[in-house]
Amino acid sequence: MPEAAASSPIMISSAQAYATSWEHLSDEFRRLDLLIRLCLLRERRGGPADPLDQFRGLVLTDQEIAGLLADADGAHSGDDLSSYDSQEQEALIQALDRLDNDIDQRRDASFNAGIHLSLPILSRLFHLTRFEERCVLICLAPELDRKYEKLYAYLQDDVTRRKPSVALTLDLLCRALPEKIAARAVFDGQSPLLKYRLVQITDGAPDGPTPLLGRFLKLDDRIVDFLLRPQESTRFLDARLASCARLVFPETEWEQALVAENVRLRTQQFVRSHFNQTESDAREMVFYFYGPYGAGKHALAEAVCHDLGVPLLIGNVEKMLNSGGSFEEAAWLLGREAALQGAALCLENFDCLLAEEEKNQEQIRALTQAAQTFSPLTILLGRKAWKPRGAMDGQMFIDLALPIPDEQARKEFWLRQCAGLGQSASALSEDVDWSALAGKFRFTPGQIRDAVLTAQALAAWRAPDDCTLTMDDLYAACRANSNQRLSAMAQKIQPKYVWDDIILPADRLQQLREICNYVKYRALVYQEWGFDHKLSLGKGLNVLFAGPSGTGKTMSAEIMAGELGLDLFKIDLSTVVSKYIGETEKNLARIFDEAETSNAILFFDEADALFGRRSEVKDSHDRYANIEIGYLLQKMEEYQGMVILATNFRKNMDDAFVRRMHFTVEFPFPGEKDRQRIWERIWPESTPVSPDVHLEFLARRFEVAGGAIRNIALAAAFLAAADGRIVTMSHLIRATRREYQKMGKVVTEGEFGEYAGLAEMR
Repeated sequence: MPEAAASSPIMISSAQAYATSWEHLSDEFRRLDLLIRLCLLRERRGGPADPLDQFRGLVLTDQEIAGLLADADGAHSGDDLSSYDSQEQEALIQALDRLDNDIDQRRDASFNAGIHLSLPILSRLFHLTRFEERCVLICLAPELDRKYEKLYAYLQDDVTRRKPSVALTLDLLCRALPEKIAARAVFDGQSPLLKYRLVQITDGAPDGPTPLLGRFLKLDDRIVDFLLRPQESTRFLDARLASCARLVFPETEWEQALVAENVRLRTQQFVRSHFNQTESDAREMVFYFYGPYGAGKHALAEAVCHDLGVPLLIGNVEKMLNSGGSFEEAAWLLGREAALQGAALCLENFDCLLAEEEKNQEQIRALTQAAQTFSPLTILLGRKAWKPRGAMDGQMFIDLALPIPDEQARKEFWLRQCAGLGQSASALSEDVDWSALAGKFRFTPGQIRDAVLTAQALAAWRAPDDCTLTMDDLYAACRANSNQRLSAMAQKIQPKYVWDDIILPADRLQQLREICNYVKYRALVYQEWGFDHKLSLGKGLNVLFAGPSGTGKTMSAEIMAGELGLDLFKIDLSTVVSKYIGETEKNLARIFDEAETSNAILFFDEADALFGRRSEVKDSHDRYANIEIGYLLQKMEEYQGMVILATNFRKNMDDAFVRRMHFTVEFPFPGEKDRQRIWERIWPESTPVSPDVHLEFLARRFEVAGGAIRNIALAAAFLAAADGRIVTMSHLIRATRREYQKMGKVVTEGEFGEYAGLAEMR
């Protein structure tokens, strides 16, 4: 390098702020170039002036080195390293000092002007010293310009060593051996560079571990991206988190969060009070919002972050568990990403770790450590209650339940959702009853939102030219958005019958209508009239249907489900009762848990098999059988929906169950007049029935229940379809005889009276 060039000052306005992050990095790389020059000068590395052809590409000459280090203005081109002396070394040191001073001043000016400089921000986030910053720059240089690979290889006297080693880094940054010894601590596992995984130390030796000085340094790819990507560009996440995390810039304000008003106001007041404290007084905060789907957990988290003006980094704990990679690594990267983004850390589906909390202690600890290390505000989202039991040492932990709102609040959410979606009064049918919807469907605000959107789609499909929402649209949407997983454990019955289809004494019909009213006016009695405050359990509706087979128990359940617009699920006892101890309780727990979110009617047919009398304890089997019954009593009291128990033998039912019934409906065996009415109503309008059919005779002579009459009518219709295409008395007599045979009853020819000849099977 010419003498004049070596002593020329580097002219930078010391008080001028950097315009961009890249402008600052450019100065830092100019400084690195000077360090490399100084290192070369110290070692006096001279290469062959005319390398042999067979070494071309393996040996760099002094002229090539000088060309790689030339300034943009060409001031250093053609330097001869062999001509450097102590005077030139001093000139380089002075140039470094001047450049250091200018960089410091411009960094300070940029900070005061609020200009985003990526390296100083990284340094503040992870508490880096200036020495550690320069280690980062040495690792960053090859990511930007491949000339540094050649320079590092030359300085390390090995063309294959293109990454900076610990030894090279110390040579570049330290001027004496004592400095190098002290600086080795920078590469300790607890130092910021390695603790926060900004830099990785790799050992590329094939023949065993290499001493620390010989190991290579590699800047983490996400840190490279953070340093080089401009602030104005779209923010990207670490590629390793793409499958389990997303970055949200909240737009939800406090008033838009669909949660109870008292919860919203209390959270708002707490957040503003806590985060307005001085840095010394403020503690790191962990919120745990828990409740069912749609309860407003995400909306409340977004409202908190919108108020604080920070983005929300949401990690899905369930996806992290199932990704197949290291959960601990993903947790750490997620926490570090929150720090890089300046975001609050949010962990959804956190309670998937709580089902087997003892087994998942390592995963819980990894998440809590990441939160403690990187995030002053962490928000956990789940469905179940949880206390950390000391896992959040040093952090303030607030758990907040977001339950299903009461009927009055649900009604307000219905009105609010329709108003928010532009549903004016003219777009709603006059038959819409918000109180009925709120009372029958225990929906969260999110489920109400989903149901309104579904209803809009149904209305548009039904009548594209007139998208008026009707009550039928809303009922269908509510059923569609109820939890349908209950279908895996129960049979869903599609109601077909209406009130005119069933023949019962007037008092029994009145009882059934009273049961429906219990559901319809639940909100009025419990909320407006205050009974909700008088009852802690037993707010559901338990009904017992007792009577012989075929007397209308299942039909009545269908009629009420259709009247109320609710799904009806018939519980298959074969999937519930287990011979293994404890399994029956688990199956029942799953059914009631799913039913709680399905807004359905549970129908237990032949319930005496499951809800039977408790017996005297003679052995362990009796004791566990009684435990099952006690567990059933508990679940029925906790369940807030409608449960119908049907039995053919009421005397076999446990008295404790009967006492807990809100209604008991006795289904009597039909008398002659009722049987005749059943015979008259059993036929669909389109079924051809001969005028000579004598229904009065059938009702008088054959004492069968309504279920048997239905079977006879159907069998007669099939006989008629194969013979004459019209139902005649002959078909009915033959079908009756078959039904008696099926029931195991003996019927004599005399019982058929004048139609005895028709009873012969052909």
